[in-house]
Amino acid sequence: MLKPILLVEDNPHDLELTLIALERSQLANDVIIMRDGAEALDYLFRRGDHADRLPGNPAIMMLDLKLPKVDGLEVLKVVRESPDLRSIPIVMLTSSREGPDLQRAYELNVNAYVVKPVEFKAFVSAICDLGVFWAVLNEPPPGSLRLQRRAADDEQPVSDT
Repeated sequence: MLKPILLVEDNPHDLELTLIALERSQLANDVIIMRDGAEALDYLFRRGDHADRLPGNPAIMMLDLKLPKVDGLEVLKVVRESPDLRSIPIVMLTSSREGPDLQRAYELNVNAYVVKPVEFKAFVSAICDLGVFWAVLNEPPPGSLRLQRRAADDEQPVSDT
């Protein structure tokens, strides 16, 4: 079972473009969509409407900067302060090229800061590349579900029949 991609985006147009791009990249990962920062935190901490979700962290969180309720930088800060969540790769996916936003995101240990391209083809290409890198090529940190499952598989007796 592949870990999902958590997409936190409130703009319907950007959400649609991101989903199209992820679909074109042919990733088998489920995409979990959250429309504001508070909902994303509830999902990650398994509380509220998400209290009964299966345990485990997403393969990656694609996080918009400007979000309702709790903005992207605050979500990033809270995640990085949590021992159970801090290893989640987080890509800030934003329209902001403002220096203070970029600086603050890196101070809070974002893994990547990607400015959304305006042109459709460039946007799709950027999202495809991000999805493939973080969900397929990147090796997750020790203790992730994928490594635990692999280790458990290694411990199973192998039959010669």
